[in-house]
Amino acid sequence: MLFVIDFDGTLSLRDSVDALLERHAPAEWHAIEAEWAQGRITAQECMRQQIRMITGNEEQLERFFETIRLDSTFLPFLNYVQKFAQVAIVSDGISRAIHTALESAGFPGIPVFANRLSFLHGKWELDFPNSDVHCAVGSGVCKCAVARNLSGASAQPVVLIGDGRSDMCLAGQVDYVFAKESLARYCEAEAIPFTEFLSFSDVLVSIKSWPSSQGLPNLASVPKQSKLTGATR
Repeated sequence: MLFVIDFDGTLSLRDSVDALLERHAPAEWHAIEAEWAQGRITAQECMRQQIRMITGNEEQLERFFETIRLDSTFLPFLNYVQKFAQVAIVSDGISRAIHTALESAGFPGIPVFANRLSFLHGKWELDFPNSDVHCAVGSGVCKCAVARNLSGASAQPVVLIGDGRSDMCLAGQVDYVFAKESLARYCEAEAIPFTEFLSFSDVLVSIKSWPSSQGLPNLASVPKQSKLTGATR
């Protein structure tokens, strides 16, 4: 079994890229965001332009990355699922931010697939080692391609945990979806079965309720539609 976990707004309590731009870029980054939201540019081009607007130096950015707040209930979830599943953070955000935030929170090393930040010719730049020319939505990280590569020829079950637009394409292809916020609304609109969650404690409660095979959760026996009681987003 493979868990594909989004970072911004899912593992982190808010979108770390937006927070970075709010602190270290001029307000014009919002106009670029609007162009992406209207479909005029790809997510990859949107992020490239926005990152080039950042004025903070390396020390300032590193200090900011250390302040990114994470869902404190993630660690019990991780400790449980790592007994029987592969876990990867797959994000269309910034890998350096994710690694720094994980280290600051004391979370153990987890494979991270995200966009790579560097400082070149006096400007911050992003490159996209996990992009795919065939990506349907032009993301910096093609989550569908990453999930395919990680699951491999074994075709192991894939579980997505996410909250936003970068997760929408993958949501229609995986075996099970935990969703909140705009991803939950998308799944409802597209009739994609999902479990709504607020934190990883909700996800853990749901997984522990799955039928077991040899003492481990058996995704093959889980109903495809299972909303959490009391979820509001």
